[in-house]
Amino acid sequence: MDRVLIIAYRKKKKESQRRFWARFGVTQSRGSRFESGAEIPAPVSILLGLYFMKTVSDADLGRAERVMYSRDAAALLNPGQ
Repeated sequence: MDRVLIIAYRKKKKESQRRFWARFGVTQSRGSRFESGAEIPAPVSILLGLYFMKTVSDADLGRAERVMYSRDAAALLNPGQ
């Protein structure tokens, strides 16, 4: 994922690093490192690509986050407990 594209997009949308990166499960400080040239892990890069191709929306990411932090998800991830 091209960091220049990410920065330009975020600034065009007038979003802080905290708000932009949070939708991908990334802290502001880690997002800042990505924007400065640190390698973006594959899962985050894939999500960014899907987001920029408009395959995944803000609503999709929000729903996924709610599911991941729900009790039902914990049960799915830890069967038998």
